[in-house]
Amino acid sequence: MTPEKRRPARPLDLQQRSVLAGEAAAAIAEVESALDVPIDPTSAAFFDVDNTVMQGASIFHLARGLHKRKFFTTRDILGAAYKQAYFRIVGVEDPEHIAKARNEGLSFIAGHTVTELEELGREIFEEAMAHRIWPGTRALAQMHLDQGQRVWLVTAAPIEIAREIARRLGLTGAMGTVAEHEDGVYTGRLVGEMLHGPAKAEAIKALAAREGLDLSRCSAYSDSFNDMPMLSLVGDACAVNPDSKLRHAAQQNNWRIRDYRTGRKVARAGLIGAAIAGAVVGGTSAGVALRNRPRAH
Repeated sequence: MTPEKRRPARPLDLQQRSVLAGEAAAAIAEVESALDVPIDPTSAAFFDVDNTVMQGASIFHLARGLHKRKFFTTRDILGAAYKQAYFRIVGVEDPEHIAKARNEGLSFIAGHTVTELEELGREIFEEAMAHRIWPGTRALAQMHLDQGQRVWLVTAAPIEIAREIARRLGLTGAMGTVAEHEDGVYTGRLVGEMLHGPAKAEAIKALAAREGLDLSRCSAYSDSFNDMPMLSLVGDACAVNPDSKLRHAAQQNNWRIRDYRTGRKVARAGLIGAAIAGAVVGGTSAGVALRNRPRAH
């Protein structure tokens, strides 16, 4: 017998993908290091990662570490960057092209195992990320922990590296972009959307519903105006190392502002952060397909 042909599913719109990404991230938000019952169970803090908790983009450091380990070649990266530039300049609206561009952001792990990426993520954190943690932001997170509140990272980076950062900092857990996998092997597709912008707010709402959090008593921290949906969701928002648009919004909303950069670092981080953020969201930070390569064993 031949199975019936299944009618192709209707493509999800951006809002639906954001909700799906948020729900997927919230479903696997905790790590093993902080499962104690909190003293203040209805209040929590949410931290963006890139340029908020650590200097630079975590997915860039991850991609560089994977490139060093021969996961992909420089030609692969340039090819992916060319595709993204073409889509942006020409303004292609073909849904298939848009979906392909969106998924290429994590397609470099296609055919590799979850265990493999987690192990490499631990190595790469040590060599490229540990020394980039902002002490001031780490102190803010610790302040919430000391008050008996839970603390989650919320980032567009892959959930595997987000959990590793949370684990190393002793936080409650992390929510990040979820890559689809079957039998422990990545397919190269995302679950919904990258956890960026509105998707972060959806993840926090899903987690709050599950954990019984009162968002009016919660705090959120970010460096980017793109995180306005997340910052506007809570009762206590704080701009950390903010870009110019977020600094202006924070001043208008009477939000706290904390800047742990000085002088040249501020200007340099602003330029580099904007470039990397665009690459990450567009899928160019490490968007290379490995479907033709042998699977890891």
